[in-house]
Amino acid sequence: MSGRSIYDLASPDVAKLIGRKGMVVMPFGSVEQHGPHLPCGTDTMAAELVADELAERLDAIVVPAGPYGVTPIHAGHPGTISLRRDVFEAHLANLCEEMVAMGARTFVFVNWHEGNIASLDAVATDVQDREDVLFVTAHACYTAQRIYSPAGGELTHGGGIETLAVLAHDPDLFHSGRVTKPTRPEGAEELDAMRRSREVYGYITDVTEIADEGWYGNPAWADQERAGQFAATVADEIAITVESILKLRRDGS
Repeated sequence: MSGRSIYDLASPDVAKLIGRKGMVVMPFGSVEQHGPHLPCGTDTMAAELVADELAERLDAIVVPAGPYGVTPIHAGHPGTISLRRDVFEAHLANLCEEMVAMGARTFVFVNWHEGNIASLDAVATDVQDREDVLFVTAHACYTAQRIYSPAGGELTHGGGIETLAVLAHDPDLFHSGRVTKPTRPEGAEELDAMRRSREVYGYITDVTEIADEGWYGNPAWADQERAGQFAATVADEIAITVESILKLRRDGS
């Protein structure tokens, strides 16, 4: 974590940082299998990297919610730990209430795991309705997909973009020797596109519906040069949109 994380700051420094803008950045990921080549904490690593950079740009404090998320889609695979939605949402609401009492007035959720989306939306709307606060949610995985797609990057489970995030966190955690070739099961891309549609979509309840091995994509696309700029590149894009949303809310209030 960065020097802006509540983990790293002494109490007076927390008060000073919150007092400047009252802004909190919270990263969310999951602990789940990512094939034989990436760590189970890939999503959380990616979210924390982006959150640290984003907090610098927004002059905010980073308040980690912990590594775990809602990921029943990967249940049964060694290394997967999924929280029930009620547990995850109660934990998150409690954290937000604590930060509101501390003076937080704006929350920015930085999410890398799609299974968290419904819960993040539920908690954000509920707390914002009850308290004098604003929430903005950034799905950093989708921002990364938009940025890197023109260069061949793919947001697949365990593929190129997620490998890029792991390289940015710690290159030693990428087991490249376990990947003999890119894997692309028939229908995998179509199923991913189906569940991510903004208009009409269906559901995947078991990752093996997409790929028997639990992952697919081309990890070899990721390289250390892109990894060196990964967090800053994604955070730059998110920061622009967050600022525009907050300006819209301030101007409209």
